[in-house]
Amino acid sequence: MCALLLGVGPGDEVIMPSFTFSSTAGAFALRGATVVFVDVRPDTLNVDVDAVGSAVTPRTRVIVPVHYAGVACDMDELLSVAAAKDVYVVEDAAQALLSTYKARPLGSLGHLAALSFHETKNVSCGEGGALLINDDRFAADAEIVQEKGTNRQQFYRGQVDKYTWVSLGSSYAPSEINAAFLYAQLVHVDSITVDRLRIWNAYHDAFADLEAEGNLRRPIVPAHAGHNAHLYYLLLPDGRSRDRLIKLLAERNVNAVFHYVPLHESPAGRRYGRASGELRTTVDVSARLVRLPLWVGMQDSDIERVVAGVYEALA
Repeated sequence: MCALLLGVGPGDEVIMPSFTFSSTAGAFALRGATVVFVDVRPDTLNVDVDAVGSAVTPRTRVIVPVHYAGVACDMDELLSVAAAKDVYVVEDAAQALLSTYKARPLGSLGHLAALSFHETKNVSCGEGGALLINDDRFAADAEIVQEKGTNRQQFYRGQVDKYTWVSLGSSYAPSEINAAFLYAQLVHVDSITVDRLRIWNAYHDAFADLEAEGNLRRPIVPAHAGHNAHLYYLLLPDGRSRDRLIKLLAERNVNAVFHYVPLHESPAGRRYGRASGELRTTVDVSARLVRLPLWVGMQDSDIERVVAGVYEALA
């Protein structure tokens, strides 16, 4: 919906990190734009603002920061770059519901933003998400996009005597059953976040000694970021130790996974985009990162089982 609202098309370029899910790139590639992949920072794994600045060309229309793990990008710097170059900012806040940047909600800082309610997110209805509009210029058109390209809502309000097809759109609305399933979680989203933070903090405390010994690196959350405990990851010394950890945890019936294969190295990434620079940090962290289980309702015994498995693997 963001890509449609911004009129992105062939000849345009959209800058985003390579370290993200395919949907971030696919939304703009579907409109014919060229996706320009840039590197991430080694601390937060969020987009490197300097790399963004270097990647801007006269064809750049949009910059898409991804708030990885629910931790805010450096939005002041990013918005400054965008304003100087007169380009739009679309926040990929898929993982960032209730996260903040300098006490401001993520998703409220760019011109537009997208949340996700996929099954892996803090609140879920299986699939789907939400469009957040922070620039009133896009509000009326967003209604048309959601109504399959028609002005039906204007008809319902009595503003036109009949509705018709006026622009591009599609079927973006959730079913009533999915919406009800999601609403029940949104009512309790604060308590859900508190429980996730409990688990996240338990992991963080448990792995402090391993980090001090140089066996791994824990997530880094800057002072400006209030995060929502979307996920907990570890960075192992190398890919071999990461793969060994995943294997040994699986033998304990603990499901730990990697995250992500860099998009600029993927078949579609090469077809629909290009890399700006060498993206060394992206390639490096992709080979060493492992995500640990984290879901609401995890008991202390569950957490201890995961922690014990990590210590055993790294012994």
